[in-house]
Amino acid sequence: MTVTARIDLLVRRRPPRPSPVYDTYWRFATRRQDVFHRRVRGEPPPWTTDPVLTAYRFTNAYRASDRVSQYLIRRVVYEGNQAPEEVVFRVLLFKLFNRIGTWELLSDAHGPPRADIFDVDRCDQVLSAAFDEGKRLYSAAYIMPAASRSSHRKHRTHLELVRMMLRDALPQRLTCASSMDEAFQLLLGYGGIGPFLAYQLVTDLNYSAVLDFSEMEFVMAGPGARSGLRKCFTDPGDLDDEDLIRFVADRQADEFAARGLDFEDLWGRPLQLIDCQNLFCEVDKYARVAHPEAEGIGKRTRIKQKFRALSAPLAMWFPPKWGLNDRLPGSEALSRPPRSPASPDRRRSRLAVAL
Repeated sequence: MTVTARIDLLVRRRPPRPSPVYDTYWRFATRRQDVFHRRVRGEPPPWTTDPVLTAYRFTNAYRASDRVSQYLIRRVVYEGNQAPEEVVFRVLLFKLFNRIGTWELLSDAHGPPRADIFDVDRCDQVLSAAFDEGKRLYSAAYIMPAASRSSHRKHRTHLELVRMMLRDALPQRLTCASSMDEAFQLLLGYGGIGPFLAYQLVTDLNYSAVLDFSEMEFVMAGPGARSGLRKCFTDPGDLDDEDLIRFVADRQADEFAARGLDFEDLWGRPLQLIDCQNLFCEVDKYARVAHPEAEGIGKRTRIKQKFRALSAPLAMWFPPKWGLNDRLPGSEALSRPPRSPASPDRRRSRLAVAL
């Protein structure tokens, strides 16, 4: 469905009724993106006068700009064999843990993970040893349930899940998917993968050359976004959560202009559905301080993660098919991800960069 057709459909429904937090949604997006661009340009902190942004940590307005997504794109997707089976394997193995340190534990132990020699037992030994030493294996970004009851250790079930996906020829089936929704449904059929995780996985796979869907094609609201939507709209009208996200994404240019906001996008790329979804999650957090009276879903009233300014400039690199890399400050139309010297210092410095 085209953007015009979606808007026409929405117009015929009872429209949503925005709250004061909806205005904050657009101001937050503008200020957070301004911080991002200032860091990319190498400007020194502070990058904003917003007291909430100065005190607390928030993700970037664009999902692909965040630290873990950047690592995934540069070091997991586009480094190594580009055969679909290998790319899909690397993305799924990385994202089921969603933690850079876990990927590097596996890489350091046996070399960069490869589908053609993937050994669950060897990987389990590495991760079990790290777990026994008290190391975290999973990101705190979202809760990962065990994929099955086949093991008393959760990480073993996810390794077995990846093996099952390879045996099921999932990479080949994904390449035959005619839409992002179809690819999403293929992922949703596996144990431990709910709707929101399946949406995250298909988005990450879509960064690669294996899939080539528009990020404006499909969206699935996560728990944080659903709470943010409740705060931004006192009445959703006749729209469900996904339609509200589409409504916002389709209107973004008008909404920024109506508030006199100069939103500096991603070098010509407007906010996509995944970005608008993420922004609702971040505004849910932001509103805990800026709009404590706003009611979302759940009882959270505090923002846990504090912001710590790091002065090192950000080095960005995006999927080549987006055509952005030759627009970045100081870039030279890169067709491959920039590489750094392989050394322990390089790895530590890379992990220290928090967006």
